[in-house]
Amino acid sequence: MSERRDLQIIGDLVPHGSRVLDLGCGNGELLAWLQRHKGCTGYGIEIDDANVLACVQRGVNVVQLNLEEGLALFDDQSFDVVLQIETLQHLRNAERMLHETVRVGRIGIVSFPNFAHWPNRVRVVGGRMPVTRALPYEWYDTPNIRVGTYADFEVLARKNGLQISDAFGLQDGRVVRTLPNLLASVAVFKFERS
Repeated sequence: MSERRDLQIIGDLVPHGSRVLDLGCGNGELLAWLQRHKGCTGYGIEIDDANVLACVQRGVNVVQLNLEEGLALFDDQSFDVVLQIETLQHLRNAERMLHETVRVGRIGIVSFPNFAHWPNRVRVVGGRMPVTRALPYEWYDTPNIRVGTYADFEVLARKNGLQISDAFGLQDGRVVRTLPNLLASVAVFKFERS
């Protein structure tokens, strides 16, 4: 899998010149790419000290904040795009964060490991939790609070009145649009408030 290629595919969903909020931005790699290649501005939100330092070293604006506390410091519709790349599965209240995403941003983009990817299904049928490139941890040491599927997010989006404008899977650095719930290890959704 090409993680850099995955970031570029997700970055291509962000309109040129957007004001971006990246929730759980990690080391700031995507925001730095968006600044360099798409003329975007904005902030990353990160809790980990080492990642905050990495963001600063990349020239990425970052706010150290626990996402579980919400986004009260940001006004409604203050960003064009809010990203949650590989973040949703780490949050205790993912549904609340989706509401916050469409409150502070016009467009939301999420990606997360797709638990319904066929190798995961085979592993569970065999009686074991999957350990893959997208889900690299054992069940006893994973930072993921929850696992979900491509199909699960479609249901959650409908329940919360989110209009999905694009959706696909990612597998080995390529876009999967045919049977993404089965054939992709990562799910990607672009949405806005209905």
